[in-house]
Amino acid sequence: MLDLGIEVESAYLRIVFVAGSRLGSPLCQRALDAFGPVLYNLYGSTEVAYATIATPQELMAEPGCVGSVVPGAVVKVFDECGRELTPGHTGAIFVGNSIAFDGYTGGGTKESIGGLMATGDVGHFDTSGRLFIDGRDDEMIVSGGENVFPSEVEDTLARHDSIVEAAAIGVTDAEFGQRLRAFVVLRDGVSLTADEIRDYVKGQLARFKVPRDVIIVDELPRNPTGKVLKRQLTGS
Repeated sequence: MLDLGIEVESAYLRIVFVAGSRLGSPLCQRALDAFGPVLYNLYGSTEVAYATIATPQELMAEPGCVGSVVPGAVVKVFDECGRELTPGHTGAIFVGNSIAFDGYTGGGTKESIGGLMATGDVGHFDTSGRLFIDGRDDEMIVSGGENVFPSEVEDTLARHDSIVEAAAIGVTDAEFGQRLRAFVVLRDGVSLTADEIRDYVKGQLARFKVPRDVIIVDELPRNPTGKVLKRQLTGS
Protein backbone atom coordinates (compact mmCIF):
# COMPACT_ATOMS: atom_id res chain seq x y z
CA MET A 1 0.00 0.00 0.00
CA LEU A 2 2.79 2.40 0.86
CA ASP A 3 4.79 1.67 -2.29
CA LEU A 4 1.69 2.13 -4.46
CA GLY A 5 0.94 5.45 -2.82
CA ILE A 6 -2.52 4.34 -1.75
CA GLU A 7 -4.19 6.98 0.40
CA VAL A 8 -6.74 5.85 2.96
CA GLU A 9 -9.01 8.17 4.90
CA SER A 10 -8.24 7.77 8.60
CA ALA A 11 -11.94 7.42 9.35
CA TYR A 12 -12.03 4.15 7.37
CA LEU A 13 -8.73 2.62 8.49
CA ARG A 14 -9.11 1.47 12.06
CA ILE A 15 -6.54 -1.32 12.49
CA VAL A 16 -3.55 -2.59 10.53
CA PHE A 17 -2.47 -5.88 12.12
CA VAL A 18 0.95 -7.27 11.19
CA ALA A 19 2.21 -10.80 11.89
CA GLY A 20 4.11 -13.62 10.23
CA SER A 21 7.26 -11.74 9.24
CA ARG A 22 9.50 -9.06 10.72
CA LEU A 23 8.07 -5.58 10.31
CA GLY A 24 11.25 -3.58 10.91
CA SER A 25 11.41 -0.03 12.21
CA PRO A 26 11.77 1.76 8.82
CA LEU A 27 8.56 0.25 7.42
CA CYS A 28 6.80 0.70 10.75
CA GLN A 29 7.66 4.40 10.79
CA ARG A 30 6.48 4.85 7.19
CA ALA A 31 3.17 3.18 8.01
CA LEU A 32 2.63 5.29 11.13
CA ASP A 33 3.40 8.47 9.20
CA ALA A 34 1.03 7.51 6.38
CA PHE A 35 -1.88 5.91 8.24
CA GLY A 36 -1.64 7.27 11.77
CA PRO A 37 -1.76 5.30 15.05
CA VAL A 38 -3.54 2.19 13.75
CA LEU A 39 -0.65 -0.28 13.52
CA TYR A 40 -0.41 -3.39 15.74
CA ASN A 41 2.57 -5.76 15.51
CA LEU A 42 2.27 -9.32 16.86
CA TYR A 43 5.28 -11.44 17.73
CA GLY A 44 5.08 -15.21 18.04
CA SER A 45 5.74 -18.36 16.04
CA THR A 46 4.02 -21.51 14.80
CA GLU A 47 5.46 -23.43 17.76
CA VAL A 48 4.74 -20.99 20.61
CA ALA A 49 1.76 -19.14 19.09
CA TYR A 50 1.49 -15.66 20.61
CA ALA A 51 3.99 -13.83 22.81
CA THR A 52 3.74 -10.02 22.52
CA ILE A 53 1.72 -7.36 20.71
CA ALA A 54 3.01 -3.85 20.08
CA THR A 55 0.24 -1.25 20.26
CA PRO A 56 0.27 1.93 18.15
CA GLN A 57 1.38 3.88 21.22
CA GLU A 58 4.32 1.52 21.79
CA LEU A 59 5.32 1.65 18.13
CA MET A 60 5.19 5.44 18.08
CA ALA A 61 7.60 5.43 21.05
CA GLU A 62 9.80 2.58 19.74
CA PRO A 63 9.15 1.61 16.08
CA GLY A 64 11.57 -1.30 16.36
CA CYS A 65 9.83 -3.09 19.23
CA VAL A 66 7.37 -5.98 19.17
CA GLY A 67 5.58 -4.76 22.25
CA SER A 68 4.73 -5.97 25.71
CA VAL A 69 3.89 -9.50 26.80
CA VAL A 70 0.20 -10.29 26.28
CA PRO A 71 -2.02 -11.68 29.07
CA GLY A 72 -1.72 -15.45 29.31
CA ALA A 73 1.87 -15.56 28.08
CA VAL A 74 5.26 -15.57 29.78
CA VAL A 75 8.31 -14.34 27.91
CA LYS A 76 11.85 -14.49 29.26
CA VAL A 77 15.32 -13.88 27.83
CA PHE A 78 18.06 -16.34 28.84
CA ASP A 79 21.83 -16.43 28.37
CA GLU A 80 23.70 -19.46 27.04
CA CYS A 81 23.78 -20.95 30.56
CA GLY A 82 20.02 -20.71 31.05
CA ARG A 83 20.13 -17.69 33.35
CA GLU A 84 17.44 -15.03 32.95
CA LEU A 85 18.80 -11.73 31.68
CA THR A 86 17.83 -8.25 32.85
CA PRO A 87 16.53 -5.50 30.50
CA GLY A 88 19.05 -4.28 27.95
CA HIS A 89 20.86 -7.60 27.63
CA THR A 90 20.46 -9.76 24.53
CA GLY A 91 19.80 -13.46 24.80
CA ALA A 92 17.60 -16.32 23.61
CA ILE A 93 13.84 -15.67 23.77
CA PHE A 94 11.65 -18.31 25.46
CA VAL A 95 7.85 -18.25 25.60
CA GLY A 96 5.23 -20.06 27.62
CA ASN A 97 1.44 -20.12 27.18
CA SER A 98 -1.45 -22.57 27.07
CA ILE A 99 -1.38 -23.30 23.32
CA ALA A 100 2.25 -24.01 22.47
CA PHE A 101 2.71 -27.01 20.19
CA ASP A 102 3.45 -30.54 21.50
CA GLY A 103 6.22 -31.29 19.00
CA TYR A 104 7.01 -31.88 15.35
CA THR A 105 5.51 -34.81 13.45
CA GLY A 106 8.99 -36.28 13.13
CA GLY A 107 9.26 -36.56 16.90
CA GLY A 108 11.49 -33.54 17.62
CA THR A 109 10.63 -30.45 19.61
CA LYS A 110 12.13 -27.10 20.65
CA GLU A 111 14.47 -26.47 23.57
CA SER A 112 12.67 -25.69 26.82
CA ILE A 113 13.72 -24.03 30.08
CA GLY A 114 11.39 -24.11 33.08
CA GLY A 115 8.35 -24.86 30.96
CA LEU A 116 9.15 -22.09 28.47
CA MET A 117 9.91 -22.93 24.84
CA ALA A 118 12.63 -21.42 22.63
CA THR A 119 11.46 -19.33 19.70
CA GLY A 120 14.76 -19.49 17.84
CA ASP A 121 15.10 -15.72 18.13
CA VAL A 122 17.42 -13.58 20.22
CA GLY A 123 16.39 -10.27 21.66
CA HIS A 124 16.08 -8.07 24.72
CA PHE A 125 13.58 -6.18 26.86
CA ASP A 126 13.85 -2.48 27.55
CA THR A 127 13.13 -1.00 30.98
CA SER A 128 9.51 -0.35 29.94
CA GLY A 129 8.86 -4.05 29.32
CA ARG A 130 8.92 -3.83 25.53
CA LEU A 131 10.54 -6.71 23.66
CA PHE A 132 12.96 -6.17 20.79
CA ILE A 133 14.01 -8.89 18.34
CA ASP A 134 17.71 -8.61 17.56
CA GLY A 135 17.83 -11.52 15.12
CA ARG A 136 17.62 -15.28 14.64
CA ASP A 137 19.98 -17.32 16.75
CA ASP A 138 21.17 -19.17 13.63
CA GLU A 139 21.75 -15.95 11.65
CA MET A 140 24.19 -14.24 14.00
CA ILE A 141 27.46 -13.49 12.24
CA VAL A 142 30.78 -13.61 14.09
CA SER A 143 33.24 -11.47 12.16
CA GLY A 144 36.68 -10.91 13.62
CA GLY A 145 35.35 -11.81 17.08
CA GLU A 146 32.47 -9.34 16.89
CA ASN A 147 28.82 -10.45 16.93
CA VAL A 148 26.60 -8.94 14.22
CA PHE A 149 22.88 -9.49 13.70
CA PRO A 150 21.79 -8.99 10.07
CA SER A 151 18.50 -7.33 11.07
CA GLU A 152 20.30 -4.23 12.39
CA VAL A 153 22.18 -3.82 9.12
CA GLU A 154 19.03 -4.50 7.07
CA ASP A 155 17.04 -1.87 8.97
CA THR A 156 19.82 0.67 8.50
CA LEU A 157 19.94 0.04 4.76
CA ALA A 158 16.14 0.24 4.48
CA ARG A 159 16.21 3.76 5.93
CA HIS A 160 18.15 5.03 2.91
CA ASP A 161 15.85 7.01 0.63
CA SER A 162 17.14 5.22 -2.48
CA ILE A 163 16.82 1.67 -1.11
CA VAL A 164 13.58 -0.31 -1.24
CA GLU A 165 14.76 -3.25 0.86
CA ALA A 166 17.85 -5.20 1.78
CA ALA A 167 18.95 -8.54 3.19
CA ALA A 168 22.25 -9.40 4.86
CA ILE A 169 23.92 -12.75 5.38
CA GLY A 170 27.23 -14.08 6.61
CA VAL A 171 29.71 -15.70 4.23
CA THR A 172 32.99 -17.45 4.93
CA ASP A 173 36.04 -15.21 5.17
CA ALA A 174 39.61 -16.50 5.39
CA GLU A 175 40.80 -13.64 7.61
CA PHE A 176 37.79 -12.85 9.83
CA GLY A 177 35.97 -16.18 9.90
CA GLN A 178 32.84 -14.58 8.45
CA ARG A 179 32.01 -11.32 6.73
CA LEU A 180 28.79 -9.51 5.94
CA ARG A 181 27.28 -9.62 2.47
CA ALA A 182 24.34 -7.33 1.72
CA PHE A 183 21.83 -7.66 -1.11
CA VAL A 184 20.15 -4.37 -1.94
CA VAL A 185 17.10 -3.48 -4.06
CA LEU A 186 17.16 0.10 -5.31
CA ARG A 187 14.21 2.30 -6.13
CA ASP A 188 13.35 2.69 -9.81
CA GLY A 189 15.50 5.22 -11.62
CA VAL A 190 18.05 5.47 -8.81
CA SER A 191 21.78 5.00 -9.26
CA LEU A 192 23.79 4.03 -6.19
CA THR A 193 27.18 2.33 -6.01
CA ALA A 194 28.35 -0.32 -3.58
CA ASP A 195 30.91 2.13 -2.15
CA GLU A 196 28.20 4.73 -1.54
CA ILE A 197 26.10 2.13 0.27
CA ARG A 198 29.03 1.06 2.44
CA ASP A 199 29.82 4.69 3.28
CA TYR A 200 26.20 5.21 4.31
CA VAL A 201 26.27 2.24 6.69
CA LYS A 202 29.64 3.36 8.03
CA GLY A 203 28.05 6.66 9.05
CA GLN A 204 25.28 4.84 10.97
CA LEU A 205 26.85 1.76 12.56
CA ALA A 206 30.11 0.49 13.99
CA ARG A 207 32.79 -0.30 11.45
CA PHE A 208 32.57 -4.09 11.96
CA LYS A 209 28.88 -3.95 10.96
CA VAL A 210 29.60 -2.48 7.53
CA PRO A 211 29.04 -5.14 4.82
CA ARG A 212 32.25 -5.96 2.97
CA ASP A 213 30.23 -7.15 -0.03
CA VAL A 214 27.30 -5.20 -1.47
CA ILE A 215 25.35 -6.78 -4.32
CA ILE A 216 22.59 -4.83 -6.04
CA VAL A 217 19.68 -7.04 -7.20
CA ASP A 218 16.32 -6.49 -8.86
CA GLU A 219 14.40 -8.31 -6.12
CA LEU A 220 14.86 -10.57 -3.10
CA PRO A 221 13.73 -14.21 -3.30
CA ARG A 222 10.61 -14.86 -1.20
CA ASN A 223 8.36 -17.76 -0.28
CA PRO A 224 4.57 -17.65 -0.84
CA THR A 225 4.02 -15.88 2.51
CA GLY A 226 6.47 -13.10 1.63
CA LYS A 227 9.41 -14.11 3.81
CA VAL A 228 12.86 -13.56 2.30
CA LEU A 229 14.60 -16.84 1.46
CA LYS A 230 18.12 -16.10 2.63
CA ARG A 231 19.35 -19.58 1.79
CA GLN A 232 18.95 -18.62 -1.87
CA LEU A 233 21.19 -15.57 -1.45
CA THR A 234 24.81 -16.30 -2.21
CA GLY A 235 26.28 -13.96 -4.82
CA SER A 236 29.91 -13.98 -5.70
